[in-house]
Amino acid sequence: MLARLSAAAVFGVDAIQVSVEVDVAGGLPGVTMVGLPDTTVRESRDRVKTAIRNAGFPFPPTRVTVSLAPADVRKVGAAFDLPIALGILAASGVLPHRPPRNEERFIAVGGVSLDGGVPPMRGLLPIAVAARRAGVSLLFPFDNLTEAGIVDGLRLFPVRSIGDAVRVLCTPDPVPTPAPPPAPDGGTGTEDLADVRGQALGRRALELAAAGAHHLLFSGPPGAGKTMLARRLPGLLPPLDHDEAVTVTTIHSVAGLLQPGTGLLRHRPFRAPHHTCSDVALVGGGSVPRPGELSLAHAGVLFLDELPEFNRRVLETLRQPLEQGAVHIARAARSTTFPARVMLVAAMNPCPCGYAGCEKPVCRCPAPAVTRYQRRLSGPLQDRLDLTVALPAVPWSELAQATEGESSAEVRGRVCRARDRQIARQGAPNALIDGRTLRRVCATSQVEANALLARGVARLGLSVRGVTRVLRVARTIADLEGASAIERRHVAEALHFRQADGVSALAKV
Repeated sequence: MLARLSAAAVFGVDAIQVSVEVDVAGGLPGVTMVGLPDTTVRESRDRVKTAIRNAGFPFPPTRVTVSLAPADVRKVGAAFDLPIALGILAASGVLPHRPPRNEERFIAVGGVSLDGGVPPMRGLLPIAVAARRAGVSLLFPFDNLTEAGIVDGLRLFPVRSIGDAVRVLCTPDPVPTPAPPPAPDGGTGTEDLADVRGQALGRRALELAAAGAHHLLFSGPPGAGKTMLARRLPGLLPPLDHDEAVTVTTIHSVAGLLQPGTGLLRHRPFRAPHHTCSDVALVGGGSVPRPGELSLAHAGVLFLDELPEFNRRVLETLRQPLEQGAVHIARAARSTTFPARVMLVAAMNPCPCGYAGCEKPVCRCPAPAVTRYQRRLSGPLQDRLDLTVALPAVPWSELAQATEGESSAEVRGRVCRARDRQIARQGAPNALIDGRTLRRVCATSQVEANALLARGVARLGLSVRGVTRVLRVARTIADLEGASAIERRHVAEALHFRQADGVSALAKV
């Protein structure tokens, strides 16, 4: 007897509907699987057989053939266990066949444990979206109920075991489970900017980066506060809107980072990969494409500490995604795209020992070693960093006397007002505006501002990309002040942040 069910395969951050066909016919006992299954799916033969028996159902002592279509899409993971088990039960007569057959009105996904239970799975959210798009109900693990409830207008049938799934499919008109109320994402509270003492220039750069979604590089000796400042950036950013939250949650679901019971993520992500990570770990990929740290930081902050210690080839893979806001991965059979619109924040020491430019301790690195160290960052990558800040070590006397600075909530208020101006004017933060919009919104209103910008281009050797980034930062400075046009002081401050040594940069112009 032949039975047919619907399942789904996740490729990238999208789900593809998969037809699971099971035929139980006479012959020597055994299970044959076709349709490009990977090792995990092929191993389901033994898992499903044991799970069906321990759930109290008979396993057919005949030949079983399982076909997964379309055949050109590789089937990966244990989420096909449940539909395969239900298909075997339907083909062997355990599930009644009524026209239309109940199992054809569902997308069924989930793994099975040896006792017949259905444990939580990863990547359910894109499958739920695909089920709503196809106009069918979703049969899935009970522990993923909160995640599936994110999708509106979808009939949900969570199950804890194979027996529960059989009861749903045997019921002529099963009653769906209502979506649970929105649940917190379980994220921890962000660290407060008020904890930072001194470093007024670093705090200002952090505010500018948050207000315009600009990339930022901190350079300074060990202990200057580079990491402390970077970790406080998410607390300065506006909250995620609904579309951003759904995209961020989908990426984390595909990566298997959503804990059971977690709903829509509301905190902007902060990812800080170690400098030994590979290019695939950073930008994503693999034989079965998975999101990397860059995509996991989508709509949030990607922090690269000890930037020169990263493999140069790994860093160069960031160049195109930083411009396009996405990672495009092409494979022989299929291509996919991972969202990757991030704010890049990096930190580095000025030399191998970290103390170049400090009075104490004295740097003992030879000049060629310092040059080689700083040249680990390519010119094109440095050109994509809107703000570069040299952070000096804060002396103890200043730390002891410094009063508590502004809190993250106060700075976030100014950032949100500046972002609102940008969205109302051009529909995107300043760092993301295109060339035509740039010419319209970043025109300088003063002769002095134009003259200063021209001297900066000539004496600093700025590329065309460098000029546009100076203008975008100047526009952000003006937005924080509520100014309608870019003035000379805005250009001057933007040029100040264009090189690692801001003072020397201004002195050149």
